[in-house]
Amino acid sequence: MQEYYGQISKLESALKQTIQYSLPIGKKNKIPLNNLIGNKLFISFDGKIECVACGQKIKKTFMQGYCYPCFIRLPQTSECILKPELCRAHEGESRDMEWSKKYCLSDQYVYLSLTSNLKVGVTRHTQIPTRWIDQGAHQALIFAKTPNRYLAGMIEKELSTHISDKTYWRRMLTGEYPNLDLLIEKNKLKEILSSKYQNFVTEDHNITSLNYPKISSPQKIRSLNLDKNPLIDLKLCGIKGQYLLFEHDYVLNIRKYTGYFLKIKF
Repeated sequence: MQEYYGQISKLESALKQTIQYSLPIGKKNKIPLNNLIGNKLFISFDGKIECVACGQKIKKTFMQGYCYPCFIRLPQTSECILKPELCRAHEGESRDMEWSKKYCLSDQYVYLSLTSNLKVGVTRHTQIPTRWIDQGAHQALIFAKTPNRYLAGMIEKELSTHISDKTYWRRMLTGEYPNLDLLIEKNKLKEILSSKYQNFVTEDHNITSLNYPKISSPQKIRSLNLDKNPLIDLKLCGIKGQYLLFEHDYVLNIRKYTGYFLKIKF
């Protein structure tokens, strides 16, 4: 039996024929997860949490791993992370302009994906296909490319009046999604997009398909909560998005516990 202990962060992934997952734990270790599917996984939480930015011990996290002071101060927890149309870095306004030059004033993509539904989203150019994998998309393609986060957010906001900008995570985990042709949907949305944004729509027609490692999908979602029940001893049945899928329809959102110190045995 192998045993690991340390602070975890979100699942890392690599796009292959079947997506390859690993779990960062501690300062140097990464646990390859695909080969553990079908085996028992023991996870325990001893109550220790540290802010992923400043390292301070905390009782709860904000925005996946941060203490409250870092949450209200750092650029990576700004309101525009969740609502890119609120970004003002292009106007010289930011919690940290050097950070924003790299993350907000660089190429951004507006994308369409099939997760639990047809959805629109925004991500930085370096985060494709990671963003799609993290959301559990089955297929995705690039809709538009912009030079900053604000413009991408404005396009997303306009498209979200026609299609959703949210993923319904329970349906995503059970594998429910509409049978749509993303290229046809892209052309439909391009026709109704405001003229001021038309020149940002790409001619990229490549549809990326994503296949997740699993031996079964949950039927009725039973969400695990390490704060309430700090011990898990279940067979791992799959991985999708940022979720570990266990036997008996249990699921664990790993990203939610960024900053937590866990012991993992298998």
